[in-house]
Amino acid sequence: MIADFNARLLDFLDSSPTPFHAVESLKKRLAASGFEQVADGDSWHLEPGGRYFIVRNDSALVAFVCGTEPLVENGIRVAGAHTDSPCLKLKPVPESKKQGYVQLGVEVYGGALLNPWFDRDLSLAGRVDYLDADGALKSTLLDLRKPIAFIPSLAIHLDRTANEGRKINPQTEMAPLISQLGEGEDFCLEAFLLEQIKAQPGGDSAAEVLSHELMFYDTQPAKLLGLKDEFLASARLDNLLSCFLACEALCDSPVTHTSIVVCNDHEEVGSVSTSGAQGPLLRSVVDRLLGSVGAEADGFDRLISQSAMLSIDNAHGIHPNFIDRHDDKHGPLLNKGPVIKVNANQRYASNSHSVALFKSLCMKVGVTPQLFAMRADMACGSTIGPITSASLGIETVDVGVPTFGMHSIRELAGSDDAPALAKVVAAFFAR
Repeated sequence: MIADFNARLLDFLDSSPTPFHAVESLKKRLAASGFEQVADGDSWHLEPGGRYFIVRNDSALVAFVCGTEPLVENGIRVAGAHTDSPCLKLKPVPESKKQGYVQLGVEVYGGALLNPWFDRDLSLAGRVDYLDADGALKSTLLDLRKPIAFIPSLAIHLDRTANEGRKINPQTEMAPLISQLGEGEDFCLEAFLLEQIKAQPGGDSAAEVLSHELMFYDTQPAKLLGLKDEFLASARLDNLLSCFLACEALCDSPVTHTSIVVCNDHEEVGSVSTSGAQGPLLRSVVDRLLGSVGAEADGFDRLISQSAMLSIDNAHGIHPNFIDRHDDKHGPLLNKGPVIKVNANQRYASNSHSVALFKSLCMKVGVTPQLFAMRADMACGSTIGPITSASLGIETVDVGVPTFGMHSIRELAGSDDAPALAKVVAAFFAR
């Protein structure tokens, strides 16, 4: 079972180089499990026992099961994650030509570790909007798959202090190299993208590229590694791993209780967007659920009082080379179970009630949880947990799989931890 779960996880990670592609992959998984897509602009006709999902901005998704038990009295069970990861995002007009080389200018999206982006075989993927031959606006997803770009390091012979903590300037030092021009040759990104769209099925009518949201990614595939395959290495584990395991648990959940998975976008840059956790996506789904059962004016408050949320985002495993960066009582280990994250200043939404709930679920399925709290002399990161908890008033616990190298171009997790957390999430949906 663990091997099958991880094989599907690896496939999902490789097919999801951007939030747009992650949502497309999740849509296929949900549809295969009997979920029906609904749209913002449609009138929803929800049935008890029905399975549905909605997509916002092509990059965020809410999937839900309409329980057969009374909605308001029974509450909702919500698992939340996010589809975005730190990366290098193409600027609107990125072309640069120096010394006969073509480079593309980028912005750093989120809090990326920059050093690991050097000397990698990079490709490009994302969403492109265009006009077709009839003047209609169209949009398509693009994934070049093949390595087309490289950010070469400066040789140590030209920078003898390179290993002494040199600061990286993303504006001047991180433009990926994509080509070398011949005599009289030129390069236009929009013309290149138009060729790529025309080569796709149904894209032959494309006439003019208007805009794009494109991101570079490492072409090295996700892999199990270690002498016993005890580790899983991949890009975008933060936080596609959580999106995947939450949707897997929902697909296998009973229809007794109303259960929801929300995969927001833009968590890495503050969540303020139509598809982010500070946007209206999740609340609008809850309101429609209440409307489908004819709930009274106080229905939302009564519903939330019976509800709970798991905010699922990766945790910091204790790094064997940097043990002093952890509190000595709160250093999670890979392959030793999911992590409950606690912070006195509400950077995580966990409280004693929600922690107890999660621990009880772990006990029920035979999984041992771990605890994480930041050192008191270091700043703590955050998740969609506090944002969603504050906006809905829903009791929330922040949990996740322990990892190394968070926000690197390639991260490392234990191969046992995601399947274990998926079991706990499944028990949560079934409770």
